[in-house]
Amino acid sequence: MMWGTSEENPVTQAHIRVTDGPYEVSGDVRLVRRRPVVSELGEPLTWQTTARLDGADVVYLCRCGGSRNKPFCDDTHLRNGFAGDGGALTAAASGYDQRATAMDGAAVVVRDDRSLCAHAGFCTNKTTSVWKIARRGGDSTARAAMIAAIEHCPSGALTLRQVAEGPDLEPDLAVRIAVMDDGPLLVTGAIPLTRPDGTTDEVRARMALCRCGQSANKPYCDGSHATVGFSDR
Repeated sequence: MMWGTSEENPVTQAHIRVTDGPYEVSGDVRLVRRRPVVSELGEPLTWQTTARLDGADVVYLCRCGGSRNKPFCDDTHLRNGFAGDGGALTAAASGYDQRATAMDGAAVVVRDDRSLCAHAGFCTNKTTSVWKIARRGGDSTARAAMIAAIEHCPSGALTLRQVAEGPDLEPDLAVRIAVMDDGPLLVTGAIPLTRPDGTTDEVRARMALCRCGQSANKPYCDGSHATVGFSDR
């Protein structure tokens, strides 16, 4: 069967289902293309939306990396071996709280889960990084830059809270899946994600899903798209 769009009745509850092949996305989810805007030094500054791809109640998005109709699935996973062991999920089922390490400092608590990092690059520049500011502190300008960097982290690997036992201070993000140019799917708005066995991962405000097929932490991106030279072309 060719994966495409469904003729089913509209579904309002946003949901992502990971299949042995593509991601099945249903509900009222905005689908767009985004790219990072970089400085003259090549450092990412913010995100820019470049196109809107909405148009169906249910869509199937490629996660094997081989579709000729990216970001949509064209059944390539049935021919390249991905539907077998190549598409197996390897990400831990534990929650963010169990995996993240905390960095006290800078009048806030920064937490970091390296397993979720998509290596988008917002957390560091030529002179400093989120980790340096969090551990060493700094003036209000440095803290503001750190908070902005954390809020731009697409995977949610970095989070911020005022006190150790308080809630995460997450930006108010739309229910959206952004296709990053030559990179992962950037999911916002706390969309539930269900594995092929029917279990649902911890629902989080932000996550980055692999679509190059090479992540060692499937279904989440681990930056492998850059290493393997993944391209939308």
